[in-house]
Amino acid sequence: MFHALTSGKVDTGQLRLEPVVADFHTLNDKASRGELEVTAVSAHAYAYARQKYLLLRSGASFGQGYGPVIVAREPMDPQQLTAATVAVPGVTSSAYLVMGLWARVRTRLLPFDKILSAVEAGLVDCGLVVHEDKMKLELSGLTCVLDLAAWWAQQTDNLPLPLGCVVVRRNLPPDVQRQLERMVQESVRCGLAGRTEAMAAAYRAAGRLEAELMNEFITRYVTELSVDMGSRGRAALEEFLRRGHQAGIIPQALPLEFAPLE
Repeated sequence: MFHALTSGKVDTGQLRLEPVVADFHTLNDKASRGELEVTAVSAHAYAYARQKYLLLRSGASFGQGYGPVIVAREPMDPQQLTAATVAVPGVTSSAYLVMGLWARVRTRLLPFDKILSAVEAGLVDCGLVVHEDKMKLELSGLTCVLDLAAWWAQQTDNLPLPLGCVVVRRNLPPDVQRQLERMVQESVRCGLAGRTEAMAAAYRAAGRLEAELMNEFITRYVTELSVDMGSRGRAALEEFLRRGHQAGIIPQALPLEFAPLE
């Protein structure tokens, strides 16, 4: 989504951009302190950064039938998860929030790239995995105990599951916020239109993924909702955060507040 923006294909005007490449846990943490002017964050983490940031309509990632799953070494009934220990990649991830909406379980924090191996080795009962990790399950020999994206769709009349979004700091001038919105949207459009080049850049940045898995990952999570979440994406994000607050997991994060367009 951001290849065109970081490679000089999008006119940034007088703005000078400094890319910060980090995992979502790190970016969520930085956003909670307001460290970055514009950043991607987990949809869940927006609830903790809301006082410092406004949402962009572009750059978001939603799962439509795809998303977090809980895996184990052997088949088990999902209800057994309430007595199991589940390795999770971070407590501000969207995967963590949707799991909390399903049920409260005992968790253990692990780096996201260590979860599958920890489950395989029997260090934890189960693991909460997201995005590309889900696509590697066939290679690992693990089994899916609970598909949280499917559960979310059943609960919400098939709304997409909010995973990530882009936010801009509130103290930026409105004209800069509007410019950043345009720039991010143009970058996403360029990525979808020039898929081959953007894919090659993404593969270089995450070389641990095989090309076929990377292609599947991008096809699933970079969509027209990433260009503009629109009313459907907004409704999904509102429902996600509303349910999180009602469940006592996150602070009030509604109404959603977006950067100005005009």
